[in-house]
Amino acid sequence: MISITEKTLQDLQFPTVLETISDGCNTDIGKEKALQIKPFRDKEELMQALMQTSEYVSSFQNNNAIPNHGFDAITHEIKFLAIEDSFLEVGSFRKIANLSATTNVLLNFLKKFDDYYPNLNARASKVELTKDIITAIDAIVDKYGEIKDNASPALSGIRQNMNLVRGKVNQSFGVALTQYNSLGYLDDIKESFVQNRRVLAVLAMYRRKVKGSILGSSKTGSIAYIEPEATLKYSRELANLEYEEKEEITRILKNLSNVIRPYLPLLVEYQDFLSDIDVVAGKAKYANRINGILPSITEERRLFFREAYHPILYLNNKQKQEVTHPQTIELKQENRIIVISGPNAGGKTISLKTVGLLQLMLQSGILIPVHERSETFLFDRILTDIGDNQSIENHLSTYSYRLKNMNYFLKKCNRKTMFLIDEFGTGSDPELGGALAEIFLEEFYHREAFGIITTHYANLKILANELPYATNANMMFDEKTLEPMYKLALGQAGSSFTFEVAQKNGIPFGLINRAKKKIEVGKVRFDKTIANLQKERSKLEKTSLNLKEEETRAREESKKMETINTKIQQKLESYQELYDSNQKIIYIGQKIDDIAEKYFNNKNKKELIGEFLKIVEIENSKRKKATPKEVKAKVEKQKEIIAEVQVKVEEIRKEKKEKKLKPVVEKPKPILKVGDRVRMLDGRSVGSIDLIEKNKATVNYGIFTSKVSLDELELVEAVKK
Repeated sequence: MISITEKTLQDLQFPTVLETISDGCNTDIGKEKALQIKPFRDKEELMQALMQTSEYVSSFQNNNAIPNHGFDAITHEIKFLAIEDSFLEVGSFRKIANLSATTNVLLNFLKKFDDYYPNLNARASKVELTKDIITAIDAIVDKYGEIKDNASPALSGIRQNMNLVRGKVNQSFGVALTQYNSLGYLDDIKESFVQNRRVLAVLAMYRRKVKGSILGSSKTGSIAYIEPEATLKYSRELANLEYEEKEEITRILKNLSNVIRPYLPLLVEYQDFLSDIDVVAGKAKYANRINGILPSITEERRLFFREAYHPILYLNNKQKQEVTHPQTIELKQENRIIVISGPNAGGKTISLKTVGLLQLMLQSGILIPVHERSETFLFDRILTDIGDNQSIENHLSTYSYRLKNMNYFLKKCNRKTMFLIDEFGTGSDPELGGALAEIFLEEFYHREAFGIITTHYANLKILANELPYATNANMMFDEKTLEPMYKLALGQAGSSFTFEVAQKNGIPFGLINRAKKKIEVGKVRFDKTIANLQKERSKLEKTSLNLKEEETRAREESKKMETINTKIQQKLESYQELYDSNQKIIYIGQKIDDIAEKYFNNKNKKELIGEFLKIVEIENSKRKKATPKEVKAKVEKQKEIIAEVQVKVEEIRKEKKEKKLKPVVEKPKPILKVGDRVRMLDGRSVGSIDLIEKNKATVNYGIFTSKVSLDELELVEAVKK
């Protein structure tokens, strides 16, 4: 049984999430229900809620959008129907009919698209579908919310008489208007309405001359409003009929209320169903805004949130167009407590809140912004101690309040608990408070609870390093600028960078040195060692990131090369097919040429036809029967290949032509001199020049000499001057 205190909900800003979801709901009841969302006690109900939201999110992308499920609340009508002999006004029936129609449409839709929305349909299948409510109301009330003339025979007769009498009222009034206007008794406006009755606008001086009933006068008293005597009689008759109509309508509404009253539980169910769907829609819209998904929920004790975003921070930063840094956090049986250390304003508290809020959201049926390969299990209790908890009402100091809270933790903490403590051990003497915090941490550890704490205490960092199933973590800082990188690094404690940050903020170096002398040398060395390790870690992170980028680029290049190789292979196959086809045609051409030459020599037509038919039969035996579509496709493909080859051949021809046209720039031939070692252009033997006469040189090869033209010789080694 899950138990989450109101304090935990407030600590993790859960109400802020619910307000955003509530804003996404369309109905007042849906908005109110969204604000009342709490963690589910039953796992099956929780999974239903998560799957319903996930299905609704999918409706934003597919073509089967969920129909409108907005409605006007009938809470007032439900209360009235519960009172015996009460009856509803006509407008209320229209609201009930619309509610019933909307529910029916949604029930039919979800049944039809059960493949897409099985969990939403499972919720819908619990609701009864009936058209009786709509049929009963539609027989009495029109779509504008008015009672129909044929709602009852009596009402139909009354309204017919009313129409006749209204005609007589208008006719008699028209006669009086014409008569008195011709006599000049009427004002320029001639007529008006008083008490919803048509009257003559008679000039005050003539009011005694007009027969009828005075119903009022103008503000100045210059006009008297008189209903003509002839009209008065019909007006009274009309008033009587209106009273009868009102009585008949009351009777009809009472009857209709009695017809609808048995459906009261169903109407309550309809309103509950539509408002539930409205809440699911609100959660789905919220999930869409924060890129929320449903991670894997396992029985194994492992919480792994990969690339997790704090949803409130994400939406705020998105509005400001700022970057939000995701965190990856893992808790499991072999690594169940994380101690996050490092300087303030580095994101320790946000990392801690991210885990708590996302787990709380998930256990309340809300999708969370994590990578799709994330997973978690369900906790029975989430305990938090976050922020400044000085209790003014209870006159408790921060430390007293925190001790009281720790006592509560000790009572409730077990292996199905997740605890989140910010600035663990603060509020008291660092030595004494740190020692007590160490004992608390050991106790939580031995109870196998999962938890994340943030601290500056060195003894807690050391303890986390010593406990086999606990680990240190730090919020990374840039070692040069000392700016936070908002990235959680597991496996190593973080330095508080106390003196480094002080120096960066302009505190004189002399004062910092004096401060260092005030504290134990061991602590400074310990913090310095952690700081150096953190710097090395930061460098390794950057190197790792660069290597990953290189690996990604190499992978992309490899894929490109594979694609290119595939295309080249396809082209080679196409060219080979074309070559084989052309070779076949050349072979057939040679055969026909041989037959033609034979015929040229012997003029034997019979032999010519026989040989030709033989070739045709052999070739036809190799052919496969193809449909006209296949033949067309083959021809088209062959045309494409031929066109492509022609383009390539043209390019090669063009290149060759250009090469021929380009003047060949030859290197200047060296001038040969007596003593140079030379050889003939097409020979291998090397000799030296003894004598040059005109254009001929005498070359000494040692055993013999030879006279050779200078153009036929090439220099091997020039004589040294």
